[in-house]
Amino acid sequence: MTALILNLRPTIELTDEQFFQLCQNNRDLRLERTAEGELIIMPPTGWESGNRNSRLTQRLANWTDADGTGLAFDSSTGFKLPNGANRSPDASWVSRERLEALNPDPTRFLPMAPDFAVELRSASDSLKTVQQKMQEYMDNGVRLGWLIDPQNQRVEIYRLVQDIEVLESPTSLSGEDVLPGFVLDLAQILN
Repeated sequence: MTALILNLRPTIELTDEQFFQLCQNNRDLRLERTAEGELIIMPPTGWESGNRNSRLTQRLANWTDADGTGLAFDSSTGFKLPNGANRSPDASWVSRERLEALNPDPTRFLPMAPDFAVELRSASDSLKTVQQKMQEYMDNGVRLGWLIDPQNQRVEIYRLVQDIEVLESPTSLSGEDVLPGFVLDLAQILN
């Protein structure tokens, strides 16, 4: 099943607080909101995608614990992007320095773009839609992004003000200067 997109405008225009409350009142749903105000209702993933995403998040969290310079987040974390969209990457990371400077309310969505964001394409995801989401992250300040596409056995790497790099059947990915020393082994994630 693919995501359901509801165009609420001009009939209903949810404020940030109303969207937050909608998410709180429907915790079993994965909800996002585009910059244009469309409400996206995403179905749960199948077990294979869920397992892949679990491994991805685990590996990022393990590195984050050892590194100590930031915090890792799973797919249920909401980010309020500068363009007004509310998004939840499959995995993400934010530096402690940025978090401490902002001092956001820990019970709310993070009012920023993460430094690093990953989207893991599931079987029901449209590649074009996930690519557009990755571009939106970059346009809002994400420094490094990975679109992991198991269906095509490839990874698209997004970097600020650079062309997208496409890797065919890579075995690992580097966190580069955003996550120095982080190397993601793609065994059990890409395959």
